[in-house]
Amino acid sequence: MVPYEDAAVLVDARTGDDAAVYQIAEDRALVATTDFFTPIVDDPYDFGRIAAANALSDIYAMGARPLFALNLVAFPRDLLDQNILPEILRGGSEIALEAGIAIIGGHSIDDKEPKYGLCVIGEIDPRMIKRNASAQPGDLLVLTKPIGTGVIATALKKEQAPADVIASAVRSMTTLNRPAAESMLRVGASAATDVTGFGLIGHLSSMLRASGVAARVRAGLVPFLPGARELAQAGHVAGGTRRNMQDADTITTWSADVSEVERILLCDAQTSGGLLISINADRADDLLAALRAANTPAAAIIGDIRAGDPRIDVAQ
Repeated sequence: MVPYEDAAVLVDARTGDDAAVYQIAEDRALVATTDFFTPIVDDPYDFGRIAAANALSDIYAMGARPLFALNLVAFPRDLLDQNILPEILRGGSEIALEAGIAIIGGHSIDDKEPKYGLCVIGEIDPRMIKRNASAQPGDLLVLTKPIGTGVIATALKKEQAPADVIASAVRSMTTLNRPAAESMLRVGASAATDVTGFGLIGHLSSMLRASGVAARVRAGLVPFLPGARELAQAGHVAGGTRRNMQDADTITTWSADVSEVERILLCDAQTSGGLLISINADRADDLLAALRAANTPAAAIIGDIRAGDPRIDVAQ
């Protein structure tokens, strides 16, 4: 990407953050993101809900408030039942309404493989932005959703995922990160990102590189979705997760007491995962209390930030 210098650009792709931020007034900046993907569940309505929640997550990870969204649609018009697309769009619209915004336009193309997502525009006071580049030594790391959606979705494709396991994953993926974002803003977090396709270790790695710090993760404290361990043990591991594991090995030291299944899950490619929040240790209890009061899917301290070159030590 050719560098473009503009004083109004507060966050761009150079730090690998969750969304771009462009200042338009002293106390106002626009936050922009986009995300779309192929179906990871069979039900088109649930697919629409998951895709919309996933796209909105980038706005919440920055601490911003969404304003509106645009649909991004690819659909094989002549290959699939024409009743499928309205269900996908209905799911996306319902999640957008839950977020308090409207989907006011978009674009569609005829494609052999269906895809759906959103372009989301939000706003924030520039002084309140939560970047991934401001984690501080001594901070604790807090996770707001359990992980494991990647292995569950992979098992689902092979019809090997139990119905209750799928239902738990769908509930997590369709839960907005808005309450988690509001909680971290109220308490005052140092940094944040959301956990999606690069997995927990991958997104933490981006935070460490951007912030110039190191971290320790306690694998035994990381919450996993019901059934995720068993499905990972059975070998339902996506190619993206395998690539994440290869990338993780360049920055991660794994303790001998961390099992192979735990390594897989810590690198598992997530969809619509939770927020990973770096917060001063003195404020961590207040954050956990706020997250629990907001009924976020998880509220777990999973590690800490340390001084040093960007590295992750993973132990029990």
